[in-house]
Amino acid sequence: MDPMDGGMRYAPGSSDKDWDQAVTFLPASDNKKLEKKRGPGKVGIIVGVVILAAVLALIIGLLVWHFHFRRDLRLQKIYTGTLRITNQDFVDAYENPDSAEFQRLADQVMTQLKSMYSENSQLSKYYIGSRVQAFSEGSVIAYYESEFAVPAGQEAAVDQAVGRLNDMYSSKFRRVVEKQGSLVFDHVVSSALDTRLISKARTSSRFASHTRSSAEEIIKSPGFPDSPYSPNSLVQWQLRGDPGHVLKLSFDTFNLEEDCANDFIRVYDSLVAMDKHLMAEKCGFYSPSNPLTFVSSRNVMLLTFVTNEEGNYPGFRARVTQISDFSCGGKLGGSSGTFTSPNFPSYYPPNTTCQWDIEVPEGKFIKLKFPKFMVSSGSQNSCPGDYVQVVGKSTLCGQQPANTMVTVSSNKTTVIFRSDLSQVDRGFNATYEVFEPTDPCPEKFQCDNKRCIDPDLRCDGWNDCGDSTDERKCNCDAKMIQCRNGFCKPMFWRCDGVNDCGDDTDELGCGCQAGQFKCKNDQCISEKQKCDGNNDCKDGSDEEGCSRDACKVSTFQCDNAKCITKANPECDGVNDCGDNSDESNCNCGKKAYTMSRIVGGQEADMGEFPWQVSLHVKNVAHVCGASIISERWLVTAAHCVQDDKIKYSQPGTWEAFLGLHTQRDKTKATRRNLKQIIPHPSYNPYTYDYDIALMELDSPVTYSATIRPICLPTSKDVFPTGETVTITGWGATREGGSGATVLQKAKVRIINSTVCDTLMNGQITSRMICAGNLAGGVDACQGDSGGPMTYPTNDRTFLAGVVSWGDGCARKDKPGIYTNVPKFRGWIKEKTGV
Repeated sequence: MDPMDGGMRYAPGSSDKDWDQAVTFLPASDNKKLEKKRGPGKVGIIVGVVILAAVLALIIGLLVWHFHFRRDLRLQKIYTGTLRITNQDFVDAYENPDSAEFQRLADQVMTQLKSMYSENSQLSKYYIGSRVQAFSEGSVIAYYESEFAVPAGQEAAVDQAVGRLNDMYSSKFRRVVEKQGSLVFDHVVSSALDTRLISKARTSSRFASHTRSSAEEIIKSPGFPDSPYSPNSLVQWQLRGDPGHVLKLSFDTFNLEEDCANDFIRVYDSLVAMDKHLMAEKCGFYSPSNPLTFVSSRNVMLLTFVTNEEGNYPGFRARVTQISDFSCGGKLGGSSGTFTSPNFPSYYPPNTTCQWDIEVPEGKFIKLKFPKFMVSSGSQNSCPGDYVQVVGKSTLCGQQPANTMVTVSSNKTTVIFRSDLSQVDRGFNATYEVFEPTDPCPEKFQCDNKRCIDPDLRCDGWNDCGDSTDERKCNCDAKMIQCRNGFCKPMFWRCDGVNDCGDDTDELGCGCQAGQFKCKNDQCISEKQKCDGNNDCKDGSDEEGCSRDACKVSTFQCDNAKCITKANPECDGVNDCGDNSDESNCNCGKKAYTMSRIVGGQEADMGEFPWQVSLHVKNVAHVCGASIISERWLVTAAHCVQDDKIKYSQPGTWEAFLGLHTQRDKTKATRRNLKQIIPHPSYNPYTYDYDIALMELDSPVTYSATIRPICLPTSKDVFPTGETVTITGWGATREGGSGATVLQKAKVRIINSTVCDTLMNGQITSRMICAGNLAGGVDACQGDSGGPMTYPTNDRTFLAGVVSWGDGCARKDKPGIYTNVPKFRGWIKEKTGV
């Protein structure tokens, strides 16, 4: 199977000296009447005193609030920063915060920080104090925190004042020189500390380590691997290496909560949590087959781990090593060659510049290609941070399409890669080769983006260039639809309900014949099928607006007896029933891992498809695929369990491997024998109709990051024509070829059943669903049988189909045929209870 490319503080307020000025007494309007009237009784006096006391308390309270709180409501603001001390040499004692040398230098730094802040009135009146966190080489770099109590509404002004200090003291012309014996420092850089790292509700701990020589330091989240990490915690690891080295941090296990607003790690190119040196923030799950690896630009690094009060996961384990300070760039020659960003395909270091000078033979021009390109954030037109520059031609950044190409009309060029102080990415790999000035694409078609493609791909209905230039201004032959916008599309896409042309040319004139009803998806059915209680239109539009019991045409019946007619209502994240019964059995179809953008092409990532099962004939090899639908049950294809020379119908023949990624590494998977096999009783071995079977495991499995069930669709679910689905398996990677070692994935498109029936010579039944890439090259193949065809909706994945049959593998105009799972939902529930 060939996958597709694709806290609060306040100061005391003012006194309440003016409170009596606010109390006034109303004058009597008739003094004589008051003199003749008897004085109030004891009760009246008591009531008056109480009322007066209440009024005074209210006034005092309001005044206290106004002067004490409203005026002086202050927010804790912490800035982390670094400064370089130029008249000191680093000594080993500076690594130990308990040493006298550390304390002495720290006191000097704090004194001069206070002096620096005193020069700015905006900062001096709010300044609380500073604390030195660490020192490192170069001459001596100090890492510190400074705390301010900032009145509400003044935060932005204080941020600006700190920014001006950065500019002032970081200038190479500005040095702070006090009296003799004081420090001389420059390169002051500071930024506001992320407020998520300030919470006083968290338990806080800090560790320090120094990696030397070729030794390896292991760091783990608290409790790993015996228990989940602790809630409400902040853990920091200050990592060091020897001078002249950089640090490499590699996570061989990484499993955190998926939402970075809750639990996360942050990696800094610094010894203090400073956003201007933040390399990355990560959460979720990363597969060991594609681990997170970071490289610092110096011999220091900080790892910060933050958790909230709930949802704790296994955590992480990482290795820290030091490596010689890397070099990159250089001179390249010859007719072709390759080069990459440092540490590719893992994250490149920050604050790095590489330059490659390329020279090919005289009389030749240079073609540069970037198969993978992920360089921080940005776009081709604006690259404020990290970038790759082909001098005199292009500046690239962000995530560029695969095989982005740049041509140079010379035999010499220079390529420069620069990364700034923060936010690193995976980087790039690049190739260069020569071409003749007169023919940049020998015997091929040159796209506007300079990509070269086979001339046979011109005007074939597919965007092979990536910029569609191969499909513009086409003269279509009789087998193609001539779109009004100049594109050509295959004739069998006409009237399939999908706007393939982009201007609806292929869907014009597609009215139904007399006696037929036209569905919203342009499908034609008999008028007699309208409002007959069956969704004959695949989008259910033939049953809309019918005046009768909604439960006869419902797509889901709720526990409270309410009937839902919405398409695919189960597990879509919306409580349609009101009693949540349509969302109650949805612990399925969710991945534990976080997709890494470097994965692309053929191999799936470990844990990317945790419902995938490999079925082996015992002690032999992989034969078919299957999908997990519960702790005990699997779904596969009926044709996989038909007896031949081997008794495939017998449970004892098989063993199932769950959580498997690589066929050669079965020891890491969970193995189960089978208790029983239930093929569908109506399976037809000649037509492959009803091609579905159930397998019961001899003992239930425990769900994990790599073993999870897939969601089953309801019997009324539909998967629209033109939608993208995913197929997976260890089958042959080409027709007649051998099986894959690593789990493969591919994306294909659901094809209109009428079109598919025509292409497959009338062999398609309502229990089959077609999907593929009609240009060829992407399909399931031998060994993929029984495996899943999956459909994503919201954050869950559904089992839309089971790999069944096809005419060869990945042939043009020959889609793959899959068992239509919604048609068998009742049978599955009857046999398994799922």
